[in-house]
Amino acid sequence: MFSRHVPRVAAIARTRAQQAVRALSTPNVTERVRERLAEMRLRPAEEAAAGGCGTAEAEEEGVSFDALAELEAVRRAARDDPLALANQQRALTDTFGRFHDYLRVSLTERCNLRCEYCMPEEGVPLTPAERVLSVDEMVRVMRVFAECGGTKVRFTGGEPLVHPDVVDIFARANAIPGISTLAVTTNGLLLRRKLRPLHANGLRVINISLDTLDSEKFTNITRRNGFARVLEGIDLAVELGYDPVKVNCVIMRGMNEEEILPFVAMTKDKPVDVRFIEYMPFDGNQWNDHKLVPYQEMLNEIGKEYPLSRLSDAPNDTAKGWQVKGHRGRVSFITSMTENFCSSCNRIRLTADGNLKVCLFGSSEVSLRDAMRAGATDDELKGIMGRAVARKKARHAGMYNIASSKNRPMILIGG
Repeated sequence: MFSRHVPRVAAIARTRAQQAVRALSTPNVTERVRERLAEMRLRPAEEAAAGGCGTAEAEEEGVSFDALAELEAVRRAARDDPLALANQQRALTDTFGRFHDYLRVSLTERCNLRCEYCMPEEGVPLTPAERVLSVDEMVRVMRVFAECGGTKVRFTGGEPLVHPDVVDIFARANAIPGISTLAVTTNGLLLRRKLRPLHANGLRVINISLDTLDSEKFTNITRRNGFARVLEGIDLAVELGYDPVKVNCVIMRGMNEEEILPFVAMTKDKPVDVRFIEYMPFDGNQWNDHKLVPYQEMLNEIGKEYPLSRLSDAPNDTAKGWQVKGHRGRVSFITSMTENFCSSCNRIRLTADGNLKVCLFGSSEVSLRDAMRAGATDDELKGIMGRAVARKKARHAGMYNIASSKNRPMILIGG
C-alpha cells in the first residue's frame, strides 16, 4: 500500500529540499542552522489525510515539516502576497472551522514516575539540554499564541513540577495579556511543596493523575513509591479551594478495572471530578484492544451501583460528565478511542523540545525552536503556526491505525 505513494513522497522531499537550499540564504540563519540544513533529511510521517491523524500511509499533509523550510515559505509569502501572510497569521483556525485557543506546553521530558502506559519500561532517551526550549522561548511561544487569540495554557510533562523554574514559568505566563486560564496536569508527588506558590502565581485548574487507590498497586503501575504523597496533594488542592480537583484515571483491563467503583466512592464527600480515561496507544506502551475498557462498559458498571444523571458539557470539553446522586463530586469519561471528540478539538501542543503538534495522535510536527533560533519574527512564528493548524485533519484515524503508526511515547508528547 505504501509503494503507491513513493513517487509523491519523493516529489515532496525534492520540494522540501529545494526550500531548504533557498533557506540557506535567508537572513539571520546561524552557522549551526546552516550546517543542519545542509545535512537535512526529510522523511514522510506515517499518516494519511484521508484517514485522519495516525494512519499508516504517507501523504503530503503527513510529512514531518522542517522548520526552516516552513520559515522560508512564510517569508516567501510575505514577499509575494502580503494578504496570504495575513491569512497565515490567522493561526489558530483550521480548515474545518475549529478555533484553537488552548495550548498544552510540555515543560520537561523528565518524570519522577515510570507509569507503564506512558513510558516504555526501558525508559526513553532524553533530548540534550541544548535542544530543549529555554524558559524565554517557552514564554515567547505562549505570548505569540495569546496574540493569536489563545486564552488557556496547560503545563504538562514529563512531570511539570520537576522543572526547576516551574514557579517562575507560571508567574511569567500569568502576566501574558490574553491568557485567562493556567492549568497543570501532574502526578501529584511534588504538590505539597509546589502547590501554594503555584496557586499564588495563577494556577487555577489542576488535574492529578492517579490510577489506583491501592498503595502496592501504585508502586507496581508507576514503578516508584509515593502513593501517600499523591493523596496528600489532592487534599491540599481541596483545602486551597480548587473545585473541582480533577483526578485522571487511566483504566486498563487486568490492571485496575476493579477499582472503578472505589474511585466513584471518592467523589462522595470531596469536590473531585474523577475522569476515567480510555487506554490510548502510544509508542512503547504495549497497547492492545483487550486492555481497553470502553466508556459504555465503565458507565454500565457504575450504573449498577449508583444512580447517575448526565451533565451538560461545554462546547470543547473532552470529558463526558455524570453526576452521582448525593455526591459532592462527579465522574467523567474521556472517550478518545470509542467516541472521539475531534470535531470540537481546540487544542495544540508544544513539546519540551519545541515541536508544535496539532493532534495528539498525529506524527506531523514542526519545530518552533528551530524557527526561533533561525531568527523568525513573531509574525513569522504566527505564520508557521497557521500553516501547521491548517494541515490538521478532521479526526484521528481510529485506535487500530493509531496503534500501528509511528508517534512519540506519551512521556515525550506531554499529554
